[in-house]
Amino acid sequence: MKRITLLLLDVWREVCRHLEIGESVSRVAPLLVRYVPVDLVLIRQLDLKRSWVDTCAAGRSQPNGNPMPARTVCSAEQLERLLAWCQLGEVVHGRAEAIRTRLPGLVPDEITADVLASPLAISDAPAGLLVFTALRGQRFGDEGIDLFRSLREPFTVALENDRRLRELTTLREAVEADNRALLSKLGRQDISDSIVGAETGLRPVMEQIDLVARSDAPVLVLGETGSGKEVVARAIHKRSRRSSGPFLRVNCGAIPPELIDSELFGHERGSFTGAVGQRKGWFERADGGTLFLDECGELPPPVQVRLLRILQDGSFERVGGERSLHVDVRIVAATHRDLHALVSSGRFREDLWYRIAVFPIHLPPLRARREDISALAAHFALRAAQRLGTAPLLPSADDLNLLFAYPWPGNVRELAAVMERAAILGDGKCLEIARALGATTPQPPRPAESREAVLLSATECCLTLDEAITRHIESALLRTRGRIEGPDGAARLLSINPHTLRAKMRKLGLAWQKFRSPRQ
Repeated sequence: MKRITLLLLDVWREVCRHLEIGESVSRVAPLLVRYVPVDLVLIRQLDLKRSWVDTCAAGRSQPNGNPMPARTVCSAEQLERLLAWCQLGEVVHGRAEAIRTRLPGLVPDEITADVLASPLAISDAPAGLLVFTALRGQRFGDEGIDLFRSLREPFTVALENDRRLRELTTLREAVEADNRALLSKLGRQDISDSIVGAETGLRPVMEQIDLVARSDAPVLVLGETGSGKEVVARAIHKRSRRSSGPFLRVNCGAIPPELIDSELFGHERGSFTGAVGQRKGWFERADGGTLFLDECGELPPPVQVRLLRILQDGSFERVGGERSLHVDVRIVAATHRDLHALVSSGRFREDLWYRIAVFPIHLPPLRARREDISALAAHFALRAAQRLGTAPLLPSADDLNLLFAYPWPGNVRELAAVMERAAILGDGKCLEIARALGATTPQPPRPAESREAVLLSATECCLTLDEAITRHIESALLRTRGRIEGPDGAARLLSINPHTLRAKMRKLGLAWQKFRSPRQ
């Protein structure tokens, strides 16, 4: 009895320490194998809208390279049987085949072992499914079943913690967007509002902006990353009849696919697990104003269909809703990708392309408008001085020569970073442009190497794309000691959404556990 009490204490400690459900389950699974012959711990969720049961978290008691069971597609009748079983709240025990016969969809098809399963309920509503699978050739005894019953509560708390974490993240992003909209209404000036080069390198772009701003036609801004696409979108909004309305920016590439419907169109209370209240989406919040869809080339095909409809007549339904809503929103989309190629490959709808590209604006990269570099450098230098509280300084003629000679692969965004770095390095006395550029200036090729040697070196170090991505993620996990989320996590280091990183790691067979130090 004392051993079980100590185990439950350890489980509760891990659940309270880690808010993300995947990390909680991965930490708890190895603790259980010392008491029961558990091989795999699964947390699964019912998705009634898409008619499937999805694995949202999985953990193995022992290191194993086998892929984790994922999604099980179910019929409407099978989902009703699962829901009825969830209402009873009973524990089922038996071979996987027998349980699948009785409750199709509960246990993934890949599993053949002895299984324990139970619904997890929050406020008497089914929140998830807890599934234990036994080690090969072993079965769960009475002691294991009793322990499983005791573990339902901490796993329910872990699932609820994860739901609240996701909800808080979504609310925080919404508040940040609302703050940006309020700043726009008040006419506050910041980097995104300043259009340096409007009379020089950006004159053709500004002429296009003035032409299209007076209408409500959708605009597609095409340009490299960091070239200032959001600046163009804000300029269109400020010159339009909607300037007193909200301006909201949505990074389509940063929203997980399973959340993008809810983010864009909102949801009704109870429409899915975790939908504790009604929520307005980005389109409703932008009603009467402008919605900037950044990186629109990342939108998944189902969302492209719904976006096409709202562009046609302004109507949509919230997730889980039955009432058609109508909004008056002007769409400005942007991408750095080749949408023509995406249309040709079938990854972007041709009819949507025609809708959003009514008025395309091509934003030139900084290297194509070098006449703007001196004005931009001065602007960012003065802004850096204001932020750092130092005396205002301007780049010298020698500094400008260095800036003109640099290729600027990161465009205006990189120039802003270089000028701020130069101001910091100069400590208020000067602008250390040469030192600031030293961290980004490419090294010249070594002339001593023959062409054959260079080709041989390239062949030896040439990796497949998956191998290169694997090594890159592994190096990030080594630096963060296996941590994925948070300010010190690998996702932040790689500038990628944590959910996207986990999906990529599952595809590549990478496990974060092996990068953890023994004391963590």
